[in-house]
Amino acid sequence: MDEQKKFALKMVVDGKVRDVSFEELALSNNLAQEALVRLLVEKKVIDPRELMEMIGKIKKERYRPLEEMENDKGEEQEK
Repeated sequence: MDEQKKFALKMVVDGKVRDVSFEELALSNNLAQEALVRLLVEKKVIDPRELMEMIGKIKKERYRPLEEMENDKGEEQEK
């Protein structure tokens, strides 16, 4: 199966247009985030435990368990 690769964006570097894939964009974001967190921890700007607590808090706010989402789908189909 020959799938055409989808690109997240086009960027210009040294006057040349370059397509950036979603995978490249995700990896780039991940590397930048990891570097930023490491620097903040090394410089004692943030505490690693507090960071993990905040990640857990945000996860609870933004993400619902799969089971809950499947229950919502069943209710929508009944309507």
